[in-house]
Amino acid sequence: MARHTLSVLVNNHMGVLSRVAGLFSRRGYNIDSLSVGITEDKNISRMTIVVECEDDIYSQIKNQLSKLMDVVKLTEFGDDESVKRELALIKIDARNEKRSQILEIANIFRAHVVDVANNTIILEITGDQAKVSALISMLDEFGIKEVIRTGVTAIARGDIELKN
Repeated sequence: MARHTLSVLVNNHMGVLSRVAGLFSRRGYNIDSLSVGITEDKNISRMTIVVECEDDIYSQIKNQLSKLMDVVKLTEFGDDESVKRELALIKIDARNEKRSQILEIANIFRAHVVDVANNTIILEITGDQAKVSALISMLDEFGIKEVIRTGVTAIARGDIELKN
């Protein structure tokens, strides 16, 4: 199975996300990651959808998505032709004796401290999925309280623009 990253421009109005997600659920396809946000044009949103599937299923997904009325443009982003990033917030059990170790690990991964409380620290990290997962793995021994990940977002490298 291969991992595919799709960037989909859609009309920005109610129900579009539901229709796209419904397409996946009706056909039994799994979405590994989904990120949605408005673009430079307030009438258009961009969805970054990551799926892991066989090539024949992937072809079906692309064909079905392109048939949806609200889909303006659909592009696959390969690893070499795009920049892919994910944001995560990680809340860690950080009693006094653990704090310095947690901060050292955060520094190595270029994570930022965004909140400190008596017994916890919240870190913010941005990077590819492997980097985010590696930090989470390193912090696991300290006691992770919560993790929230945005899902992958991607943009084409160089002069290539995904416009409608």
